[in-house]
Amino acid sequence: MEIFREFTFEAAHRLPNVPEGHKCARLHGHSYRVAVHVSGDVDPRTGWVMDFGDLKRAFEPVREQLDHYYLNEVPGLENPTSEVLARWIWRRLADRLPLSAVTVRETCTSGCVYRGEN
Repeated sequence: MEIFREFTFEAAHRLPNVPEGHKCARLHGHSYRVAVHVSGDVDPRTGWVMDFGDLKRAFEPVREQLDHYYLNEVPGLENPTSEVLARWIWRRLADRLPLSAVTVRETCTSGCVYRGEN
């Protein structure tokens, strides 16, 4: 069984490694939406994989490092693409949650899904 919880944060960034003249090289911001997916067996007593509140508590320190920050200044996010951000989030949660995926959306129509190292 897999469950997820979605979170939002606001942040600015620029992409330093895009071709010259690319619009994403300029400083801009996003209303990011992150979905943290965990998987496991359904506990027969509680009827759930995990309490959604526990998922929220696990993500909160990560959100606090990102919300209303310039992502390029966050260690490990010097090139803050959605892909790099999803992996960065995964690495901060992997020892605390049975992760199955981290989804990062920069816009309503663009994002990525990270499922861990192969």
